[in-house]
Amino acid sequence: MQQGRTGPLRPTLEAVAELAGVSRATVSRVVNGGVGVRASLRERVQHAVEELGYVPNQAARTLVTRRNDAVAVVIAEPESRVFSDPFFAQQLRGISKELSSADSQLVLLLVEDTGDYQRVGRYLAGGHVDGALIFSLHQDDPLPAMARKVGMVTVFGGRPGWVGAESDHDLVYVDTDNRGGARLAVEHLVSLGRKRIATITGPLDQTSGVDRLDGYRDVLPYGDPALVAEGDFTQEGGGRAMAELLARRPDLDAVFAASDLMASAALRVLREHGRRVPEDVAVVGFDDQESVAAWTDPPLTTVRQDIEDMGRLMARLLLRRLAQEGSEVARPGSPTSVITPVRLVVRASA
Repeated sequence: MQQGRTGPLRPTLEAVAELAGVSRATVSRVVNGGVGVRASLRERVQHAVEELGYVPNQAARTLVTRRNDAVAVVIAEPESRVFSDPFFAQQLRGISKELSSADSQLVLLLVEDTGDYQRVGRYLAGGHVDGALIFSLHQDDPLPAMARKVGMVTVFGGRPGWVGAESDHDLVYVDTDNRGGARLAVEHLVSLGRKRIATITGPLDQTSGVDRLDGYRDVLPYGDPALVAEGDFTQEGGGRAMAELLARRPDLDAVFAASDLMASAALRVLREHGRRVPEDVAVVGFDDQESVAAWTDPPLTTVRQDIEDMGRLMARLLLRRLAQEGSEVARPGSPTSVITPVRLVVRASA
């Protein structure tokens, strides 16, 4: 192979065409996923590609296919939260598996502070990715409007809460049955004979936090407001909220925490205050995070949502939307939003 000053030259499209005995245009159609090439010719081209170790030039391929084979995953949370919460690791794992199977790259974008929104917006507008998966949105987050402004094909993680979202039939999202799951948790505590059931909510500027609080109130519509403390889905927030609840209502006998991380912190605070779980206080979480729920002391009763599968679903719906992009006729099976089911996993804490 010809040597350049910086090492061996990459095999070219022309070299593949010469080895396969076909035209350059035929090779281009094969490597770019085009149609109209006979199976025998396609096989010859693929053998030549493998023999030469040819790797398509991504810039040239993008010009032909108008695709980057890359998807932006935008999480509206700071780096410290994303890399400390196993929820995001599980969801990213599902997304990565689905994108990898479609030979598409994951580009992770995080929002550390308000200044990052402009950076993310410029990246989405720059034509670097084919679509975006956006999740962990907070109230009045500008990301949906940014994606819409640049015409970005998008799937959202979580039920959108902005004005007009409910009537937007083009909007696609994946969520879990947050409200139903919270009902399961609180109904279980009621069935155990608990009378003073508290809740540690998620952030109430996120629809998941609101929906889980609504599920609690579905079962206890006339509950004591002093038994409700707002958390933020983190261990720190859960610990603070549990301490607040004990200060307000030291006689509480059960807690539904809206995430496993907050529930694990609640267990620690209860232990520090001399409360036995479940004898004095029963505790139920939400998520069934694989690295948290089974390893708490005692093991945590919780509501299971399939976090990794939700990630796969988000990516799958986005890839389907991209495949149908540009079609002037709505096809049967066009992507629609998905609400995934939940179930209660009973362990020793309640």
